[in-house]
Amino acid sequence: MKKIELQKVEHNCKIGDTCSYITPNITEDAIFYQDGKPIGFYLSKLPERASKLADLANNEFRSKNVPKTYLDRMETVKYSKTGMSRSDARKIGVSQMSTILGSVPPKPVMRRPYPTISSVHSVKSAQIFIKAMIMLAKESEQIMAEILPEQYKRQIEIFKDIPDKWKLANIFTSSISNYNISAPYHRDTGNLEGTVNVIICKKFNSKGGDLNIPDFGATIGQEDNSMLVYPVWQNIHGVTPIIPTHEGGYRNSLVFYPLKAFKGLQ
Repeated sequence: MKKIELQKVEHNCKIGDTCSYITPNITEDAIFYQDGKPIGFYLSKLPERASKLADLANNEFRSKNVPKTYLDRMETVKYSKTGMSRSDARKIGVSQMSTILGSVPPKPVMRRPYPTISSVHSVKSAQIFIKAMIMLAKESEQIMAEILPEQYKRQIEIFKDIPDKWKLANIFTSSISNYNISAPYHRDTGNLEGTVNVIICKKFNSKGGDLNIPDFGATIGQEDNSMLVYPVWQNIHGVTPIIPTHEGGYRNSLVFYPLKAFKGLQ
């Protein structure tokens, strides 16, 4: 694998800014280093078993079997304001959807000051999706253990303070699957420091949807069946626009992450 030493560069990107389209400058398998220490890696293609699990999870996620939260883009809202139903507007506009699995932190502003497990776990039709995602999380952990053994050991150690009931696999608490979501610049401040996220991409007839890390001038190509492991709590980052190249084009991400809200909970 290629070794890339990440070097700080100047930029004007701020949290909340929209991430514009940028041609990826990292497209080959690589391990990322900062100050001489490995902090993450990128695989342009998953190993066969992980690839099959990602295909299964993605197919289930795109089906009606899995409940989703809609995040409508402006053009969808515009169509719905003309008197068109929201469901019909979604067929014309480009909708964004997401599904969370695993542990959900307290949300006092939503009158839920306690942690819980995603309600999707109780949906019968979603069980194949849930099993595929948990198996994919475990497979991702094994890949990480092979490529970044010290990071894997560190995350295992950090997770000793998290009860098993809040774990998704062994070194994550939660997962989110995103359909066509191009995120503005942000930093995942809710994540446990010292840990990494796993981002697996599923892509069809589209371009863009790549991860830009402006601190390092790095844009990582998120190709179909690619895998990115990175400490997203550390730097601001955003997802470039997702541009369908043919009808039905999309970019999905299957993400596993560790939240600090569950450290020390019973």
